[in-house]
Amino acid sequence: MKTNHRRASRAVVAAAAATLCLAGASQAQAATLGSVTFYTGADRTGTAVQLDLTKVGVCQELTAPVRSFYAASNQSVDVFFNKDCTTGAPGQAGDLYFRTGTLGRGNFPYAAVSYRIRSTG
Repeated sequence: MKTNHRRASRAVVAAAAATLCLAGASQAQAATLGSVTFYTGADRTGTAVQLDLTKVGVCQELTAPVRSFYAASNQSVDVFFNKDCTTGAPGQAGDLYFRTGTLGRGNFPYAAVSYRIRSTG
């Protein structure tokens, strides 16, 4: 009987450990990973601006226009060429905006002046 009790105890401990590992893994996936950096010059030159990826869904204005980016994160960023995260080419109405993706680098077609961090879910 003691042997069965020990086996049952071990099984309970193993199941609890597995549950904790799975809970920790899902929390880690929800966390912000990596970084996204904007640059005032083309081809990642000029002043670097590190984005705060915790401000999800909030339109943020840039203090200076940016021309390029480097993204290595689990979140993508919607980039706008007008203030207040308004779509369109600079000074024009339209549906134009740029999405960085989660892993990449490049130049924006116009100087970007506002952005919004996208949710990972």
